[in-house]
Amino acid sequence: MDQITSLHLIEAIGWVGSILTIATYAMNTMMPLRVFAIAANIFFAIYAALLQLWPLLVMDLILLPINLFRFWQIVRLRKSIEHARKEHKPDFSVVRAYGKKRSFKAGSVVFEEGDTVDSLYYIDQGSVEIYGFGVLRKSGDIFGEMAFFTDSATRTATVRCFEDTVVYELDKTRFMRLQFEDPSFGMAIMRTITRRLMHEASGFEGHA
Repeated sequence: MDQITSLHLIEAIGWVGSILTIATYAMNTMMPLRVFAIAANIFFAIYAALLQLWPLLVMDLILLPINLFRFWQIVRLRKSIEHARKEHKPDFSVVRAYGKKRSFKAGSVVFEEGDTVDSLYYIDQGSVEIYGFGVLRKSGDIFGEMAFFTDSATRTATVRCFEDTVVYELDKTRFMRLQFEDPSFGMAIMRTITRRLMHEASGFEGHA
C-alpha cells in the first residue's frame, strides 16, 4: 500500500512538472515564463531522480541554472531601467566605452546644418554651442541624437565648440548596439529627447 501511495505521489510530481511546462509555453512575458520554467525544472528533476530517469534528470539539472541566470538578467534589467527612469540627470558616460574619441579646438565646427546624420556625441570635456539657438551643451551632455529620429536624416542645426572640447563619437551601428546591450542608455536617450522637445515647444531650447 505504501509503495502504491509513493508511486501516486511520484506520478503527481510528474504531472505538476508537465502542467508547469505547458504553462511556460503559454506565457507572453519573460518574467513569469522564467518563473514557471524554473518551477518545472525543479519538479521534473525530483520526478526523474525518484524514478532514476537519468537523461531527464541531467537535462533539467542543466536547464535549471540556465533559467535561473536568465531570470537574474531580467531582474537586473528591470532595476537598471528603473534606475535610469528615476535619475534626475542621465549618465551617458558609457558612450566612452563604445565611441571614438575626438578633440576639437575652440571655434571648430563639429557638424553643420544639412549634413547627413552619422553619429551622436558625448561631451567628455569642454562645451559646444548649438549655433543660432544659443543653447550650450556641457561636459556630461550629449548632442546630435535628435536627427537619428527624423525622417530627413539630416542635421537641423550647426554645432560649434565653445571652448577646447573632447567628445566621444557614436555612429549609428554602435548606437543601436549600445541600446540593445544597455537598455538603461536607451531609456536615458528617450527621456532626454522628450525633455528637449518639451523645452523646444516652450521656446527655450533648440536641437541638432
